[in-house]
Amino acid sequence: MSDRIDKSLTRKKLDKTLKPHWVWAIALGSSIGWASFVMPATWMGEAGPLGVILGLTLGALLMIVISISYGVLIRNYPVSGGEFAYAFLGLSRLHAYISGWFLTLGYICIVALNATAFSLMLKFIFPNFIEQVKVYEIAGWEVYLTEILLATILIGIFTVLNIRGTTISGRMQFIFVAILIVGVLTITIGMTSSAETSFSNLTPLFTPEISALAAILTIVAIAPFAYVGFDNVPQAAEEFKFSSKKALTLIVLAILFAAAIYSLMILATGVAAPWQEISQANHAWGTGFVVQEVLGTGGLIVLATALTMGIFTGLNGFLISSSRVLFAMSRGKVLPKAFSNLHSRYNTPYFALIFAAVIAIIAPWFGREVLGWVVDMSSVGVSIAFFYTTYTAYKLLKWSEQDEGYNPELHIVSPGKKVVTLLGMIASVSFLVLLLYPESPAALGMESIVALLVWIAIGAIFYMIRRKELAKYTREELAYLILGKDQFKLKKEEE
Repeated sequence: MSDRIDKSLTRKKLDKTLKPHWVWAIALGSSIGWASFVMPATWMGEAGPLGVILGLTLGALLMIVISISYGVLIRNYPVSGGEFAYAFLGLSRLHAYISGWFLTLGYICIVALNATAFSLMLKFIFPNFIEQVKVYEIAGWEVYLTEILLATILIGIFTVLNIRGTTISGRMQFIFVAILIVGVLTITIGMTSSAETSFSNLTPLFTPEISALAAILTIVAIAPFAYVGFDNVPQAAEEFKFSSKKALTLIVLAILFAAAIYSLMILATGVAAPWQEISQANHAWGTGFVVQEVLGTGGLIVLATALTMGIFTGLNGFLISSSRVLFAMSRGKVLPKAFSNLHSRYNTPYFALIFAAVIAIIAPWFGREVLGWVVDMSSVGVSIAFFYTTYTAYKLLKWSEQDEGYNPELHIVSPGKKVVTLLGMIASVSFLVLLLYPESPAALGMESIVALLVWIAIGAIFYMIRRKELAKYTREELAYLILGKDQFKLKKEEE
């Protein structure tokens, strides 16, 4: 260890238990979640069937461009924390904090959103059971005690399983994803081959109200939300029981599978009836309604099973990720020590898991409409995290050994990848523009903007509280704690 690092510092480590197919399942299951089964009718109403498919496909390609940067960084820095660690590596502790702050909220909200999606599905199938003991109405959404209790129980179960280790959660994730894929294929084949459906129902291919380009861009803008989950891979990188060189392949495969599943569910929904009728009917669950109409109760059971698996994989994957970000931020002295406490038997960040679960359990009390505003806002945070990652990878890569400041112990010569990371930076900024520019077809609503400003304010206050503690440690010491490096070669940050 460097003489510039306090030798009394101890760096807590997580066990290496995750197998490659488990990590692929974490990325894929987290990327698709409930949205691929619940949102097709809504998305078609905004862009038309082909607009959605092209938008999500283009979004997937942009995610793959961004994932190249993740592959470079995971390979060289396989540590928990992902974008939090990368922002520190490429910039400073302040930027690391910003990245981690946004990611934590986004991940925890998606845990809550998946849990409430389970109640939504049951509300469609068993409305009399779910709509019990109305608590109040908030932002036009009726909150029932039954659905809150269901979400709480579901989150509690997955929290306990994750505390018991990633061997259990990783194996479960793969089984859930396998069942999900079989369910999607079964529904798609059943819907497209039925005598009651027709491909002519997919016309017009784009929504007539806006141009084809605007329709596609509307969907491209939600790509950070639609595919968020592939970035769960770097959060778990420290726990890989295999070479980190495989990470990029696993991420790309997960994104491609996710794009295919999204497209198949759009197709399966759109062939049932003229898509304008489906999107305008305002069904509680458009896809569930048309599948039941065409394939009957058996088809609905298959769809509900696939949706349940999507919910479980999203809930499980983002519990893992949110806890690892909290753990890494605590290990890096940004958060209090408790968040990096490890279970005496299972060596898992149990306090971080419990904290994430508690926050996720609180969220359903605000109603799904309010929760939706926060999740929309979190797309900005995810895009910021994408930018930090692509920027750091761009900084790490060099055109040639003759570049100014080239250090063979730190930098990698790869002109091709450097171009791709530059494109990733542009894509990340483009997502931010689409979300924040008022005239954009995918601009955030005022409620989401307010939620974003509130979260920024809270984060600024918390950082000021923690700044004095964080300032006690040198950059080299923080590099050791965050990245596990005895020597840190980048220039000392200026703050």
